[in-house]
Amino acid sequence: MPIGEFGGAPPLAAEGSPVLTTPMYWMYEMAHASLNPARAVTDATKLLFQNPLNPWARTEVGKSVAAACELFERTTRRYGKPEWGLDDTEVNGIRVPVEIRSVWEKPFCRLLYFDRKFTRPLRSPQPRVLIVAPMSGHYATLLRGTVEAFLPAHEVYITDWADARMVPLSEGRFDLDDYIDYVIEMLHVLGGNTHVMAVCQPSVPVVAAVSVMEARRDPFVPTSMTLMGGPIDTRRNPTAVNNLAQERGIDWFRNHVITKVPFPHPGMMRDVYPGFLQLNGFISMNLDRHMDAHKQLFANLVKGDGDLVDKHRDFYDEYLAVMDLSAEYYLQTVDTVFVKHSLPKGEMTHRGTRVEPSKVRRVALMTVEGENDDISGLGQTEATHGLCSSIPDHRRVHYVQKGVGHYGVFNGSRFKSEIVPRIHDFMVSAANPSSLQALAAE
Repeated sequence: MPIGEFGGAPPLAAEGSPVLTTPMYWMYEMAHASLNPARAVTDATKLLFQNPLNPWARTEVGKSVAAACELFERTTRRYGKPEWGLDDTEVNGIRVPVEIRSVWEKPFCRLLYFDRKFTRPLRSPQPRVLIVAPMSGHYATLLRGTVEAFLPAHEVYITDWADARMVPLSEGRFDLDDYIDYVIEMLHVLGGNTHVMAVCQPSVPVVAAVSVMEARRDPFVPTSMTLMGGPIDTRRNPTAVNNLAQERGIDWFRNHVITKVPFPHPGMMRDVYPGFLQLNGFISMNLDRHMDAHKQLFANLVKGDGDLVDKHRDFYDEYLAVMDLSAEYYLQTVDTVFVKHSLPKGEMTHRGTRVEPSKVRRVALMTVEGENDDISGLGQTEATHGLCSSIPDHRRVHYVQKGVGHYGVFNGSRFKSEIVPRIHDFMVSAANPSSLQALAAE
């Protein structure tokens, strides 16, 4: 069920969102806790009407009661961080187990490695890919399908961003500069010969990180950089999300959507853009579609269509699992990317130093856009090529995938069959010694 806002840029709050204060977050927590007894009763009722020994279980009334109980429970629960569920993959026609482990960690992020356990070494090394996941409300598991598609032919790493409400205030703040520093540190940990791929929101900080590394002549600069549906220049073909930020300005967001984490979370008193408000923004963008989906879930539960019920559960288990964002990071991202357009204007800075994409020379560049993307409009990601003007033409690629929206840029059947093979070929070509020699000769 591809929904446009799923995995998009940092969510920008719905129309008519209320002014938030710290007590409002506390009231939300109290309201959620107060529903626990009702959820317990609902679960017990559901079990009663699903019990094969109950004669009502096979009736239309009994099935309707059980379905209503599940709907209540699912719409009032707090969804935790989903599991990856990637236990194995197929490499060269052979199934191999996959172990997911952390190879680097800081308070706001872990670097996860999908270690494929081969019984014998591969004949030739495969491209090493650092996938920078969006820090835009959903967990990195949003890119489960992206990782799954790359595992057969790539050595995959991914950023696993932390829920800000789970990070103690003593760990300090986290802003856009820190995000850029994290990306640079992870590239250092991987030790060079790495391809970095940014999915939507991370496109701007990844371009900034690579630009900073090139300006420093960093030996661990990535071999290639792939940007997918990223808001590099939101002045091009602006979408509703872009216009909303431009109209309201940064002060509106600071005054209306920032609050403090309440007790008993580890991040108590940290300033955040809360997950429950983000979810309100996500759902309001396509409210009718979500309501229809839940009506259909009720109907499918009653008639016992297990496949469609499982499909709904899998999607919404991921979709409704949201996390708080650090206020500093969120506000700086909105201001830098959507209000001031600092990167394309040449005004973006990192730790007080101007970010200069024109200094990027050693890194091959690929941009990918979706024809029907309603989050990052056509041309917004392509704008990177004009900014990274020092990259030779033979080391840059732009691709528009026909017939897909934002979600289809990094997931789904067309992503797997048409986009992934192109990215793979681009990465292999970028690492080709002849290409590097041509660049060095200039």
